[in-house]
Amino acid sequence: MKLCIVGGALQGMEAAYLAYNAGYETVIVDRRADAPASSLGDHFVQLDPVKDRFKAMQVFGDCDAVLPANENPELLTVLETLTFDAEVPLLFDMDAYRISCSKIVSNDLMGRLSVPMPKQWPACGFPAVVKPSSQSGSVGVSVVRSEAEMNRGLEEIQRLNDVPVIQEYVRGRNFSVEVIGDGISAMPYFLTEVILDENYDCKMVRCNPDKDKEVCLQLGEYAVKIAESMSLNGIMDIEAIEGQNGIRTLEIDARLPSQTPAAVYHATGVNLLKELVKSRFRGITVPKFHSCSSIYEHVYVDKGTMRTCGEKMFSHVKEPYILDGLFGADRAITDFSSSNETWYATLIFTGRDETETENKRKNCIRSMMEECSIRTYYDSSPEV
Repeated sequence: MKLCIVGGALQGMEAAYLAYNAGYETVIVDRRADAPASSLGDHFVQLDPVKDRFKAMQVFGDCDAVLPANENPELLTVLETLTFDAEVPLLFDMDAYRISCSKIVSNDLMGRLSVPMPKQWPACGFPAVVKPSSQSGSVGVSVVRSEAEMNRGLEEIQRLNDVPVIQEYVRGRNFSVEVIGDGISAMPYFLTEVILDENYDCKMVRCNPDKDKEVCLQLGEYAVKIAESMSLNGIMDIEAIEGQNGIRTLEIDARLPSQTPAAVYHATGVNLLKELVKSRFRGITVPKFHSCSSIYEHVYVDKGTMRTCGEKMFSHVKEPYILDGLFGADRAITDFSSSNETWYATLIFTGRDETETENKRKNCIRSMMEECSIRTYYDSSPEV
């Protein structure tokens, strides 16, 4: 399988890492020469398919499939056209994405399907979450506790030229489940817990298949209901919070997510990119899996200080490579060099259970601090 991944940022890094574990040959395409994923693939082509469609057709025509790893509407539309003309499968559902990329549209769909969501403003009161309808990740998201904070949040969304969505702030653990559809039916996969930093950006993912089974079952049912209502022909994830009043669904994203698939792979052996490819060529099948435990965590080291960090900060990594055994981690995606004072790493740990995995993580952090003369360690969490 020769896979073309269009987009070299965080989604591209996730896709390249999963493709590496699947044994696929990869071609990374990005308009930036310094795209982080460029060093993780077998080949890199600096190219903007929107501006150079002829060259893009040549690249795509030499591959078995094309996977968009970006959320640029113009680029996605061009990819849909070019792959159709080149007769190369596009591992992406544009119709489903058009629904999920708008929180207003997707919330309306979930409401019609009776999928539980946080209360809407003003019924929810404070604290509330103010977020843009069409941005990805934590971009433009703020938790507000007063009219003044809300106004600042709304001003930020206006600067993004977006429309605000205001909902109840639900306290609890964040969870995510991926689902893959073939246009008719859909299958949910494994539950992951998403841990946030102070900016409400994902700094860590935990996957423990033998834990929180009721949450997994319930969230998986919601995911299948939503996916089948959209006739999903691709991959989608659903994110929710388990609060005092049960599961509240936050959002859906009909594209390959970053971070959670890698945690799933290391805990279960199931490669969601490989399952996506299989669904397109041979239909959906139930994968074999094992039940271990995994932790996937971003860290940033700078001049004697180490911080856990969200994916936005980690995206500044330069020419990352895959390394086994870094300071005791099972695997790392990193630009670490013993001669550099500043570097980034995504640390991946796998154990037979949650306790063994967490002990590996603590020992790794201790070793990093000792061997790199790190004096200070920060592990931030959301203020609210």
